[in-house]
Amino acid sequence: MKKRTFIKLSSALMTAPLFSPLDGWAAPGWAAPGWASDGQVAADSSTVDKLKNWAGNLEYSTEKLDQAKTLSQVQEAVKKYGKVKVLGTRHCFNNIADTRDQFISLVGAEEQIVLDEKNKTVTVNSGLKYGALSPFLHKKGFALHNLASLPHISVAGACATATHGSGEKNGNLATAVTAMEMVSAKGDVLQLSKDKYGEKFNAAVVNLGALGVVTKVTLKMEPTFLMGQYVYENVPLDQLKDNFDKIEGSGYSVSLFTNWASKDITEVWVKYKMDKSKSTKTQPDNEFFGGKLATKNLHPIPELSAENCTEQMGVAGPWYERMPHFKMGFTPSSGKELQTEYFVPRQHAVDAIMAVSRLGSQITPYLFTSEIRTIAADDLWMSPAYKQDSVAIHFTWKQDWPAVSKLLPIIEKELSVYNIRPHWGKLFTISPEILEKRYDKMAEFRALAMEYDPKGKFRNDFLNLNVFKS
Repeated sequence: MKKRTFIKLSSALMTAPLFSPLDGWAAPGWAAPGWASDGQVAADSSTVDKLKNWAGNLEYSTEKLDQAKTLSQVQEAVKKYGKVKVLGTRHCFNNIADTRDQFISLVGAEEQIVLDEKNKTVTVNSGLKYGALSPFLHKKGFALHNLASLPHISVAGACATATHGSGEKNGNLATAVTAMEMVSAKGDVLQLSKDKYGEKFNAAVVNLGALGVVTKVTLKMEPTFLMGQYVYENVPLDQLKDNFDKIEGSGYSVSLFTNWASKDITEVWVKYKMDKSKSTKTQPDNEFFGGKLATKNLHPIPELSAENCTEQMGVAGPWYERMPHFKMGFTPSSGKELQTEYFVPRQHAVDAIMAVSRLGSQITPYLFTSEIRTIAADDLWMSPAYKQDSVAIHFTWKQDWPAVSKLLPIIEKELSVYNIRPHWGKLFTISPEILEKRYDKMAEFRALAMEYDPKGKFRNDFLNLNVFKS
């Protein structure tokens, strides 16, 4: 077999099966007060087609958007504009990617996939979506160690914000990164690698968009594998007190769903690797820590149809068709929603979950569902799982920002004793002073950003507030 295989993605592969993150999702005229980049309530856009994020809760502060399809076009744009931000698949719920000045997008660029079979790595253009990359890798006999619940997100954007899946031994998606190509504020092309850059590389992977424009990403691969998943219903919440480790360790990837309305975990999704020789489902236990095996496919939001969810009931399928909760090509989750997520040190997970449970009566009226997942520790400076095994408590909210904005400080106060860290791409109200204390490498990251971008070409309101405290 050749050491390196160069594959040019055709236009059909890049576009035909892919879900457009905004199509039919943006709610005209709606934006979350307080999340416009200038801190003001967004203007009514009922008669204007505004540029919005994935869920429609955020209207971006400019509609100036250049599509960069080549490296030279990225360099030209970076040199041309005094301030610029990269806009990916627009899945962030806050203004981390926003700007008043100029956007460039690398999503949809037709670039080569470079498969290095000897070293088990793959290099891709940064705007490529996991849902397009994964089937290709599987056909070549390879897999990625982890995927998020949605396959619709771009590789670079997911890694820059430490987006994650679940699993006792699975680091977030960024932990697969071994090298990156990045355009600096001067327009120079930098080749960053784990071998050559060491700690600086650990700083650059989860970069929050503060260091430059990432144009290519190299990811570690492993041999491909099949997976199945079963769902169990109504596991008593009290079972977590004595059996949390056993429950979370029951599969390769495990997700707990609840709306905090009852004393049950409404659904437990257990995803597991299957033997290569098996093409049929295994026989699971009918009972699972007091819960019952589901008899049909379910959606994480019980009221919604499971049509768009990945196959359950133990049916075997490729890793990329089981690790995400939602199928590529379909509207994932509820669409019109808000999201929040807090990372808790693993040793405090059960206490933190019980603390949230006590707020159930306040939370439930504004919630679609909560998901609880485990993430392995990593060495990436700005990762919420930096140097600590973590459990993430996620909230998928109804699109009622006035109510949610009042709930977040209550939840954050209740969980403050556990030194929680928020997901960088979701909604939170934790102050910059507290973030500084909870990220051991914040000052060093800030210094590195000043080195790479001394004039602040890539900064915006989010970074100025939460990283640069200005």
